[in-house]
Amino acid sequence: MATAAQWIAGSRPRTLPMAVAPVLIGAAAAFAQPRHFGWFAYAPLAETTYSPPSEAVTAQLIAALLALVVSLALQVGVNYANDYSDGVRGTDDDRVGPMRLTGSGAAKPAQVKAAAFGSFGVAGLAGLGIVLLTGQWWLIIAGVICVLAAWWYTGGSKPYGYMGLGEIMVFIFFGLVATLGTSYAVIETAAARGVEAEFPLTTALVGAVSHGLIASALLMANNVRDIPTDREAGKLTLAARVGQRPARWGYCLMLVIAVVIPLAFPLTGDSLWFLVVMLSWLVVLRPVRIMWPYRKTLPKGPALIPVLQQTSVVGLVFAATYTAALLLQANV
Repeated sequence: MATAAQWIAGSRPRTLPMAVAPVLIGAAAAFAQPRHFGWFAYAPLAETTYSPPSEAVTAQLIAALLALVVSLALQVGVNYANDYSDGVRGTDDDRVGPMRLTGSGAAKPAQVKAAAFGSFGVAGLAGLGIVLLTGQWWLIIAGVICVLAAWWYTGGSKPYGYMGLGEIMVFIFFGLVATLGTSYAVIETAAARGVEAEFPLTTALVGAVSHGLIASALLMANNVRDIPTDREAGKLTLAARVGQRPARWGYCLMLVIAVVIPLAFPLTGDSLWFLVVMLSWLVVLRPVRIMWPYRKTLPKGPALIPVLQQTSVVGLVFAATYTAALLLQANV
């Protein structure tokens, strides 16, 4: 029976910063928007419709926290689901990297599968809270799609992770959906209480694209490390399909583009506060140097484990600096 420490290791906690970052960016983009009071706020005598601004802000913070729970629970769920599916397929029989509960035999496959769906259940409950705050019931359908995407990464009869589509789906769901979804939840929560703000499409989208690229780069680095064992097991990730050097090129390009995109704001006359994002360049150099495709000797296997940690740091530093820029330029 797996110990508590093994279950924690199996959840792959080092991937969790990638779940925190899009919520941070999306919430900051929403809170940075100018707000004005709708007709609810101007009806002080209406017993059930009056909603003070402070109540709206509190509700927005709750919506952001619920979005964080959704993101973290989905990340843990997909990690356990990946552990289960790769374990029962035999893909993890000879792995380098974090603890594999199923592949190592530390936990029964059914237990790991139950942990995955338990995590999805937590995400679903938090998502239901967002639905109740916003009144947007169609978000239930979006939540179901997110859970299915998390499961089908390595689960089901035709997992898309085995077809080289992992990076694309990570970009979509952990980049675009997580970031823009958080912004939408925060904005709509305020709107339901009479405090209106325009959806921050430009700032949220730039942050979503940048974070999506960083998250995809993290998966690419992971898959570059696993190329030999993935090919042997028939798991044809994008890295396994294109090979070492093209995959490393992809990693470097995604990371560099991600931290350069926000400079479009000051270069086009918007706030100079976005130059703060340049601080994230300092933590990009080290993993890019390790993954550089034209090194004499390419680090492989366990030598790439530090790259995963460093890429997570890039994600956090980028999210922190981009969030700071959003709030500073808005004087929040």
